[in-house]
Amino acid sequence: MYMRQVFLLVSTLFCLLVQAADIRITPDSSLTDAVRKAREMRRLGQAARVTIHLERGVYRLYEPLRLRPEDSGLSIVGEGAVVSGGMSITGWKRQGRLLVADVPDFNGRPVDFRQLWVGSLQTSPGRGGFQKAVRARDIPVGGANGDPFEQMARIRTYDKKGHVLWVPKKAVEKILKAPYAEMVLHEMWCTSNLRIKSITPEGDSAAVRFHDPEARLQFEHPWPSPMTPDTGHPSPFYLTNAMELLDEPGEWYHDWRQHKLYYMPRPEEASLLTEGRGEAVVPVLETLVECVGTAEHPVRDICIKGVTFSHTTWLRPSEKGHVPLQAGMYLVEAYKLRPQTDRPNNHKLDNQGWLGRAAAAVVLRHTEHINFKDCRFEHLGGSGLDYVEGCHGGTVTNSTFTDIAMNGYVCGSFSPEGLETHLPYQPTDFREVCTGQQVSNCEFCDVTNEDWGCVAICAGYVSGINIEHNTIHDVSYTGISLGWGWNRDLVCMKDNRVHANLIYNYAQHMYDCAGIYTLGNQPGTVISENVVHDIAKPSYVHDPNHWFYLYTDEGSSNITLKDNWTPEEKFLKNANGPGNIWENNGPQVNENIKHHAGITK
Repeated sequence: MYMRQVFLLVSTLFCLLVQAADIRITPDSSLTDAVRKAREMRRLGQAARVTIHLERGVYRLYEPLRLRPEDSGLSIVGEGAVVSGGMSITGWKRQGRLLVADVPDFNGRPVDFRQLWVGSLQTSPGRGGFQKAVRARDIPVGGANGDPFEQMARIRTYDKKGHVLWVPKKAVEKILKAPYAEMVLHEMWCTSNLRIKSITPEGDSAAVRFHDPEARLQFEHPWPSPMTPDTGHPSPFYLTNAMELLDEPGEWYHDWRQHKLYYMPRPEEASLLTEGRGEAVVPVLETLVECVGTAEHPVRDICIKGVTFSHTTWLRPSEKGHVPLQAGMYLVEAYKLRPQTDRPNNHKLDNQGWLGRAAAAVVLRHTEHINFKDCRFEHLGGSGLDYVEGCHGGTVTNSTFTDIAMNGYVCGSFSPEGLETHLPYQPTDFREVCTGQQVSNCEFCDVTNEDWGCVAICAGYVSGINIEHNTIHDVSYTGISLGWGWNRDLVCMKDNRVHANLIYNYAQHMYDCAGIYTLGNQPGTVISENVVHDIAKPSYVHDPNHWFYLYTDEGSSNITLKDNWTPEEKFLKNANGPGNIWENNGPQVNENIKHHAGITK
């Protein structure tokens, strides 16, 4: 009997050892090799679950880390670890007020980038150690004088047939000979990045023409459109990416043909960089991690904890411009319809458009229960975290999203590439739909800081998503956007929940917005006990009164909005479908709801 008990005890201990294993790596190790080692341990039956522990430091990647169905069951735990898509720039030399450095090839090729971060080596990486520098532009960097974008110039005439934008000559005089200058054009609820092809002065005005494909997209797509002077609120714009505009501390310019980076340092940064006590980082990757399965073989049960994801870019605007429709989803073709198209159950349609999607630091396709806890998504040139398609379950908790150019958290389809974006999306195979995600107890701050038409939490065609107890502040446009399609037909969206979020200091650059915004038919969806207050007041928006705390837009149907606290009942119900319930929203809502919204301690 005694020997039998010993045998059982030894067998149990052996089973426990086989069930779990740990791999520890340092920043000079390969993450890809560690994942492969864990994969082989599971394949050979040496462990059922493997945890990769990342010691403190920066893990620089030369390509995205790819997690496949064979990696299911893996955990990655960071201990002050930063997964970076950046490259350090060294060898800085003084040239008058500027610092100049050579930009080396990366992985055998010249690099281009749209962001630069500068920081002190004495500051812990991944905890605010880097400050984003400003791509040289024609308006001030900012500081004591308030919002520098209040100084943007305004357009004069918008010639759709001739594909010409007329602006004040004085606004573009500095860049008449700049070869790669760009215009960032404000238009209602989006901004377009347009590569300037030519500038032709005429009198006190100048005709600006752009490269294709964005020239065609910009002048053919009807929504959103720039505002002309006859509206009383002509669209503002600013100019960037020209050496002639490099005139303030904190600005930079990359001459990619000469492989030179020029930077006008802020106080004390010059000595930090030239003496090697600081670091300048440029992004060389668009994506850091990809989880890619199939509908039949998804990637399952991966947990990533305590990891910081940093230093990415997104290069499409440099190569093809960027003309979005909404929430950063860019147009690949769009034009006005004459005559308008009838849509049963919906109002007539006056335009068509097909969309693409920006890169994100972490991308998931066909997964089950991929979870992130205590992570940071920061210093990113695209979006942060993106559950793209076919994802089931998956939680994001106690994480921070900050200093992100585009959307913070993205989930679900925003119309497949082959589907015109106003058509209802109801796939035959429901496995395509992202279902059951949760994002909770996260902070979103200073996201959407380049593409102003993006949002903190951006959910498209989703089912059963739960967005609760997040704190969202200092964003350019809307806080939470839920739904897609501008259509009241029954689609794949249902049973979504937006609960007890705190949203403030939103709409810092764009209006036609809300703290919480919806589109489409979403049976069973409930928006409850959220707190929205303190919208920003930029002077240059297209319509200074067109902002809201809650906004159910085209086709919004079968949604319940109840017990949401706002300072006043400034809501919009635009072209809604049936079945919406509005119950007890406004300043009269119970104070306990007001105090319990946002991140819970």
